[in-house]
Order: sequence, then structure tokens, then C-alpha cells
Amino acid sequence: MIEPDRSLSSTPIQTIAEIPRRYGASTPDAIALSFEGRETNYRALDELSNQVANGLVATGVRPASRIAILDRNSDIFFQVLLGGAKARAVLVPINARLAPPEIVFAVNDAKTEILFVGESFEKLITEVQDQLDTVHQIIVLDSRYLKWRDVNPLTEPGLPVSPDDICLQLYTSGTTGYPKGVQLSHANFPLQAVNDWKAWLSDDVMLLAMPLFHIAGVGTGVLGLVAGLKTIVLREFVPSVALETIQRDRATVTFLVPAMLLAMLAERNAETFDLSSLRQILYGASPIPLELLRKSLRVFRHTKFFQVYGLTETTGVITVLGDADHSAGDDEILRSRGRPIEGVELRIIDGSGKPLPAGQVGEVVCRSTQNMRGYWNQAEDTARALQAGWLHTGDAGFLDEDGYLYIHDRLKDMIVSGGENVYPAEIESALYGHADIADVAVIGVPDDLWGEAVKAIIVLKPDRSPDPAGILHFARARLAGFKIPKSIEFVDELPRNPSGKILKRLLRERYWEGYERKVN
Repeated sequence: MIEPDRSLSSTPIQTIAEIPRRYGASTPDAIALSFEGRETNYRALDELSNQVANGLVATGVRPASRIAILDRNSDIFFQVLLGGAKARAVLVPINARLAPPEIVFAVNDAKTEILFVGESFEKLITEVQDQLDTVHQIIVLDSRYLKWRDVNPLTEPGLPVSPDDICLQLYTSGTTGYPKGVQLSHANFPLQAVNDWKAWLSDDVMLLAMPLFHIAGVGTGVLGLVAGLKTIVLREFVPSVALETIQRDRATVTFLVPAMLLAMLAERNAETFDLSSLRQILYGASPIPLELLRKSLRVFRHTKFFQVYGLTETTGVITVLGDADHSAGDDEILRSRGRPIEGVELRIIDGSGKPLPAGQVGEVVCRSTQNMRGYWNQAEDTARALQAGWLHTGDAGFLDEDGYLYIHDRLKDMIVSGGENVYPAEIESALYGHADIADVAVIGVPDDLWGEAVKAIIVLKPDRSPDPAGILHFARARLAGFKIPKSIEFVDELPRNPSGKILKRLLRERYWEGYERKVN
């Protein structure tokens, strides 16, 4: 077993910026990243991130400046992330699935100065460039990026990076109809976890298929680099490619959402692949049906399963349902989200903030060094979410006598579809602009593939005829594909309480009848 030489430093890794520096010195020839046949060792990753950092400083990027990247997965993402960290800049990954107006909002809201753009997104950005208020340089991630990067020195920029510096700003959908920028510092990442539940080693090989604009993708990637292992980055998730990569490259660990597992198992010849190298699958981001989990355990019979629960606001994982829990085969335990990891404290509270005993349902709150530093320029939302050191998750659930967390329902109206967080307020806000719509409510309904599907319930203006195709066409111009309603229902009126709030619980009831939980 190859273990990195940590004697080069008497202190543990405290910032993301230190990762390539540490392994570039201790295991310089070990492969850090593999992408479409291109391999980057830790020495090269250190030098390339230095060049990015020096290039950012030369263009006038100052500490806490925001730089953004819009692209699908690639190894270059990590050059920009680590280079940005060394320059004390904040990287803002933009969801590549967003519609143009949503991209413009995120870029402007972050006050982005430098925008890195994948070649396939160049046309889109060119069309909206005059709407980007603060961007003073756009760098396309092709030969133009290489030309920009490679004129800069390989040496360290020499800026003092603090664990308290914000290094990442991820946009998560907001209940107000606008996404919010979640600010994460170096210290929010568990870079020096003791008794790490994952137990990743430097000779592990990670398959990274999650999108890097999500905490599940970037967080998993960062922690893989902290472990000094080799990460195989997939441009995007294709079930057959994922299976082939595991077999060919002998991948040992990966993170998947349930919809990915389902898609892989649906491959006609899935059980003919040699998946024996895969010793660990982390899964989460949305609940998993028990039957899908049982089938996954059969097909990946050599693999240990770990279910994880967390939020962007908690820098990812805060509870784990471990291998022993899966092996025990207790259906009740398998419905839980596991127990808190080291350094995480959970409580269930009532509406007044009072802690509730085991078995009673209330809001899940979390205290941890992983809790975000706050929402970018959203003081009121930050104050609501972070109270006296506790993050209010907005999820309703309970803890059992043994400390297992069960998610019962959502206090917020968030829909989780295929691992994507979708807030109805965003969709409702967009649909209200349609000339035929008088009123609209968006809810999540059960879906065998995605867990939940987006459904719009619409009241038309007088003398207007139902036109689902026209409404969906209108939505596609304004929303990301995963937010587009999968179905539309037309009604005469929506149920409301005396203060005018739509009673979504009543709208959801008939679709969720027969389900134990109000999440699928």
C-alpha cells in the first residue's frame, strides 16, 4: 500500500491550495487526474494550478474576487479551482444545465470578474455577453485557455491563504424564486478528518461522474485529491461508459445518485461487466427506493454501500448509513439516512426551537464546522438559516433512539428530481409570465426513475384554452431542462388558506397516497 509522505510538513492540510503542493512534493509522479486519455500527475497539477493562479493575479484578480466556470466536467476544472484557491479567489461553478437567463443571473449576482467557458458554451455566452455586468475577461477552455495559462510562471504565487478564506460559491435554488450563492471556506471541507468513515487510500481509483457544479461532484473530487488518489473524470454520466470505465480502469470508489444506479442497472448487459474492483459506492442526493437498493446490492455484490445525506450548505455529507447497516438487511434501518459523521451534531426541533425527543418529527438542524459561511449578499436568508451556530436544513424528520436520522417530509417545498434540487417558486415565477396563466402551483409527484417529477397545476385566464405544448415551450426558454414540468394539469382554482397561501399539501395528497413518506 503506497502512503504519501506526510513528513514533509508537521501540520495537516488546512486549505485546498495546499493539496497539489503537498502531493506534488511527496508523490509527484502519482496520477492525480485522468480525463479522456489525458493524465495529470500531482507535480503537473501543482505547476498548472500555479500558472492559473499567476494568470489570475496578472489580470487583476484580488483576494475574494469571484471567478466563474461554465462547462461540463473536465480535468481543467480542478486546475481553475486550485489555481483560484492559490490566488485567494472564489470559484463560482455555473450549472451547465441552466437556461441563458439563469446563467446571466448567477454570473451577475456573484459579481464575476473572469469567466471560464467551455467551448460548447461559447455561442451562448457570446449571445448574452452584453448582459454580463462585471465580467471583464472571458476565457474559452480550448487552445485559448492553454495560451492564456502557459505564458504564466510555474512558481507559487506566494499569497497567504487562510482556512477561513471563502474558496467556493455554489448556487442553490431559492424559495424566493432566485438562486442563492452558498459560500464555502477551506475550513468547511473536512480536509483533516480523523477516523475518516470513507477510509480512502492513495492507491484507490475514483470514478467521478457527478457534475462538478454540484457539491456532490466538486466535494467528492476535492476529498479524493486530499486522499492523494487517482480520479477519473467523466465529461458527463453515460451508463455504459461508467460501467466500461469501472471495468477497464479498475475503479475502486465512486459517488452516484439513485437515478444513476438505476440507469446503470437498466443496461442490457450490466451484469456481464467485471465490477469486482469497485469496493465502495457512495450514494445520495435523493432518497433511494428499497427495491433499487436491493438490486444494486445484488449486481455490485463485491461492493460496500454507503448512503450519505447532506446539503450544499453543509459542504456535503453530514450523515452516513454504513456498510454494516446495509449488510444487516434491516428494511427499517435502510429507510434511514444513517447517523452523523464525526464532528457533526444533529437535533430535531419544534417550531419554537425546542429540541424534541427521539421519535418525534420536527426540523432537522445541524451544528458542524462544515456549515456554510452564509449566503452571498443575502443577510436575511443567512440569519434564518444559521441561528446560534445551528444550520436549519428545512427538512422535517426524526432521530431514533440509536441516533439514526429519518427524513419524514420537507418543511420547504423543494423537489428532488434525479438528485437535482428544484424549487417550485422558481418555476412558478417563470410560468406566471405566460399570457394564458392566471395562477399556478408546482409540486413534486412520485416518479419511478427520478424519485420525484415536476408537475404544474395551472388555472387559465378566462376564455383561454389549454395548450400544454405552448406552455412547455415557454418554460424551456426560461428554465433549465430538469426544471421543466413533466406534466401539466388544468384546474378551475387552487386551494388557499385564509391568508392566501396555496395549500400544496392538499394538492400533493392524492399523488402521494399509499406512500409511507412524502419524498420518494
